[in-house]
Amino acid sequence: MGVEETIAGTEAAQIPKQRGESLLETAVRYAEERHWDVFPGTWLEAVDGVQRCSCEDPACAAPGAHPAREDWATQATGSATVARRMWQKQPGASILLPTGRTFDAISVPETAGFLALARMERMELTLGPVTLTPARRMEFFVLPGASVKVPDLVRKIGWSPATLDLVVLGEGGYVAAPPTRFGSRGAVQWACRPTAANRWLPDAEELISPLAYACGRDR
Repeated sequence: MGVEETIAGTEAAQIPKQRGESLLETAVRYAEERHWDVFPGTWLEAVDGVQRCSCEDPACAAPGAHPAREDWATQATGSATVARRMWQKQPGASILLPTGRTFDAISVPETAGFLALARMERMELTLGPVTLTPARRMEFFVLPGASVKVPDLVRKIGWSPATLDLVVLGEGGYVAAPPTRFGSRGAVQWACRPTAANRWLPDAEELISPLAYACGRDR
């Protein structure tokens, strides 16, 4: 699966896809074309030939891919102009997207995610964007409010939320967007990239059955 570093949208139908597009231009696209809030996170720095996180913690769990400041939620912007200005200050900063605003994200293990994707395709479900992270997790973008609804939805279909490795990222959370890199572990990729066709996100209720089933199989 190739790393998708650009996105397509109705407004950008004539813009050629460029794999070498910078973090700055990609962040601007997310704000401009998808109306997603974005904020710059930490970045990677070469120290004695090794890629280290700008937070300077040698044991950083997400090198180059986490918020750089505590007030990151107030820093997030949906303005392409502001986004451009922020990344001009630090062109190597990771691209982070706050959840609980224009979308929530349902995070599952990679193996369960691919199983769920195959099942969803057979069910002809309409998907939103889906990321694949170097932490071997997949994040399914859904309408905001999922963090409140999912536990009850999981119980209704016969599963205990505590037994499934299924995490909902809502208000106060964030996801790392492609092509953000996690140190030497690789870059975040699109398993299902943003397109004009998936501009309108599904509700968590539409996806929870195949996701819960896949997580149950993956235990």
